[in-house]
Amino acid sequence: MNQESSVRGGALLALALKEKGVQQVYTLAGGFCNPALEGFMRCQIPVVNCPHEQIAGHLADANTRITRQPTVCLIGPEGFANAVPAMLEASGERSPVIFVSGSSTQKRVGSGGFKEIDDVAISTPLVKYAARITDGRRIREFVDRAWMNATQGACGPVHLSLPVDIMFSSFPVDSGFEERPFSRAGKGLPQRARPDGHLVVRLIEMLDGARRPIIIAGHGIWWSGADKTLHDVALRLGIPVFNVPYHRKLLGGPDSNYIGLADIHQYTPFRKALEHADLVMLIGGRLDNQLNFGNPPLIPEAATLVTINGSHEELLLNHRADMGLLADPGLLLQEMANVNRKWTAWLETQLHWRQNWLAEWKRYLDGEEGGQNHKGMHPLAMALAIQGCLEPDDWLVFDGGNTHFWSEIACNIHLASGAEFAGVLHPGNYSLLGVGVPLAVAAKSNSPQSTVALISGDGAFLSGGFAIEVAFQENLPIIVVIDNNGGLDCISQQQERMFESGSHFATDFRDIPFHSMFEGLGGYGELVTDQSDLAAAFARAVASRRPACINARCRGVISPIVAAASDRRERATIE
Repeated sequence: MNQESSVRGGALLALALKEKGVQQVYTLAGGFCNPALEGFMRCQIPVVNCPHEQIAGHLADANTRITRQPTVCLIGPEGFANAVPAMLEASGERSPVIFVSGSSTQKRVGSGGFKEIDDVAISTPLVKYAARITDGRRIREFVDRAWMNATQGACGPVHLSLPVDIMFSSFPVDSGFEERPFSRAGKGLPQRARPDGHLVVRLIEMLDGARRPIIIAGHGIWWSGADKTLHDVALRLGIPVFNVPYHRKLLGGPDSNYIGLADIHQYTPFRKALEHADLVMLIGGRLDNQLNFGNPPLIPEAATLVTINGSHEELLLNHRADMGLLADPGLLLQEMANVNRKWTAWLETQLHWRQNWLAEWKRYLDGEEGGQNHKGMHPLAMALAIQGCLEPDDWLVFDGGNTHFWSEIACNIHLASGAEFAGVLHPGNYSLLGVGVPLAVAAKSNSPQSTVALISGDGAFLSGGFAIEVAFQENLPIIVVIDNNGGLDCISQQQERMFESGSHFATDFRDIPFHSMFEGLGGYGELVTDQSDLAAAFARAVASRRPACINARCRGVISPIVAAASDRRERATIE
């Protein structure tokens, strides 16, 4: 390809992305994008054809979350609208996905061209950077701008629109190399903000004088590659670590100081930790609604609140902190390692509170509410049973409303009991339903020897379950366990608490035979109605070596976080 004097714009785009290091593309193949597809084929970049553009976007996001390397989602103009939810999900997770859309002709913008849509205007509020390529000779420049925006500072998705006339026209293969930089292949490596020495001294003094410090670990820990550094430093110092909800879990194994979720409803000891802490360090995260924007009563006025962010944009969002520090999380943690103290007693207090929390849930599950004297399994008991089937090298994925929240609690119980997973993935900041199957497919694609289990609500599977065709197409035998309670349980239970009639409305499903759907597609399916049969059914699903579905007959039980949300809304205070 490099011996040619000229190539089509789409092929030049593929070549520019290859030079940046892109290794995976997801698409729903369309005529507008054919030159780019030919370019990817000739560059030998793998392309997966998906049954829907939203699925392609979620798969690109999932692959990016796992590998921490930008992945491409290629879509046509009519499919662009279908990919918008995936842009939203990637944005909430700070996932540097590169969305590329073929678009209507450049020369007649605004004239009602074939499939014309102002895709850049639509994507601009959802991504870090959005642009329409206006000249084929500048394709490398636009790819460079998109790549740097996606990977520098606070990571996030980007969008490039390539008009069809530029996509199909020919341009010199070395277009862009006549201007500096003469090669963009190595340009755009993430730059790390070094912490200001004076502020580091202040932070170390704060930490050295603290009696009960805690760390809340946010997305920036993962995207900066500081997860192992956090594990090592926290373990050395004996500082409790809490993980924000809604992103890939930072798992350090049984020896980790990861105590639980930074959510007072799904992990109640976090409230006690905040009430007693005198120094709260939020590293790589945002003071958003999950942390009450940094305000009391969640984070007490008496506690000192410090935020550490690797980018100005996130640091400016955290203006309510007592101290904000611009620093790459990994570099800052290395400075913290120089503190010559250990908070052993404070950590033991956290572990004691966690043991009490575990005992409370055990009593709950052993009692009448958690038992099987009801119609259908309890979703928490089901999630615990499935997670108990996984080995340390396996992946756990969950998706849904109440199913997500019960699985989150089960995950905390399981990890607190000393278990390990290779990774945990689930919907992001916007709680978007239907991402579970793409997340599981991406996990299996990157870890083919591991078992990948997805626990999905029935509503979540109906939202995005057709992504399972990619698992069949690519021969990726994931296990999908469906919490089948016959409706949008998260919503119906809020309605029952809020509606004057005490009933729910427009949230029910019929009894859907999900297991038969898998069998019809060529996979394995099994209906399970008794909790004691789950482990054997899971073993049969794994042994089938096909995409498999365990259709678990569960009952609706409102989760603590949904109960808290409905209580707030009952008082007409949404946030």
